[in-house]
Amino acid sequence: MVEKESEILPYAYGLPQCSGVIRSVPEDFQVDEIAGFEPDGEGEHCLLHIQKRDSNTDWVAGQLARIAGVSRADVSYAGLKDRHAVTTQWFSIRLAGKPEPDWRNLESGEFRVLSSTRHGRKLRVGALKGNQFKIVVRGFQGNQTDLETRLSALAEQGIPNYFGEQRFGVDDSNLASARALFNGELKRIKRQKRGFYLSAVRSFLFNQVLAARVDAGNWSTPLAGERMMLSGTRSNFLANEIDQTLLERHQQMDVHLSGPLWGRGETMVSGEVARLEDDVLAEYGFWREGLEQFGLKMERRALRVPVASLAWSVEGDVLKIAFNLPKGCYATTVLRECLDYRQLSSLNPLRESKT
Repeated sequence: MVEKESEILPYAYGLPQCSGVIRSVPEDFQVDEIAGFEPDGEGEHCLLHIQKRDSNTDWVAGQLARIAGVSRADVSYAGLKDRHAVTTQWFSIRLAGKPEPDWRNLESGEFRVLSSTRHGRKLRVGALKGNQFKIVVRGFQGNQTDLETRLSALAEQGIPNYFGEQRFGVDDSNLASARALFNGELKRIKRQKRGFYLSAVRSFLFNQVLAARVDAGNWSTPLAGERMMLSGTRSNFLANEIDQTLLERHQQMDVHLSGPLWGRGETMVSGEVARLEDDVLAEYGFWREGLEQFGLKMERRALRVPVASLAWSVEGDVLKIAFNLPKGCYATTVLRECLDYRQLSSLNPLRESKT
């Protein structure tokens, strides 16, 4: 079994000099979706903007299906969100001629409807620009000057785009299940869970490449043969040579270096970068072959993520920090560069991942 993921990732800005506790209560971890769409105002789908507290996204979707009297397959959402948190997010329900419930009467300790409108299309996973985070860290202690230096640096230079520990499950249980899946020991499994396990393996391999580059100090230094990704999109291109124009675009965060999300097909890099990735992933043949066997196709993910609208304050032993991240990125990757944190909740990371 591989080592526990959270214990092996190097820091881009050195070992943090501060510590604290997150998720003491759900209100200490607030996440608000930044929508990547505009409601049509008409159509057979009902778009709901929902606030949930200490509850699972998929569970809320099931409750909405029950209340609306539709199949669970008719309810979708743009992204999974943390369970032990207060989050606002979008859901869509295909009513197809069914009467719309009076959502104003729907309110519980777990979730409530903030607004509703009509929409012509089903809401797809990933239909987001990003997420806004507001986090309270209690029991904060350490070198405040070091904290401010780090925050200023990552606001300017970004952070390594690691997949967070949520992706791997408690004690890397998602990776353990993926091993059983690849060995043929786990056969009857729901599609959603299989997706969790396959994603965990891809995330683990990506993190190994990124960790090697952070350790070598070139995670944010373009090398010959990079596959560059345009910021905020999946568009990419091969850079066999690095010229001054490309360096300037990279410095301005218009483009980012990328790492592999493993699957069938070419790695899409060349030269120095191809050799680096081959060296890092040589010992993980079992995981690579398993992903290919299940038909996943090679993709790329940015190695760096910009941290936007960053603000923070310290009052006594309480740190408040707010920032925006693109979709698919983890707030804990920002926090880990700033402080040695521990989570007070008994959150099961298997249930939720960021989208």
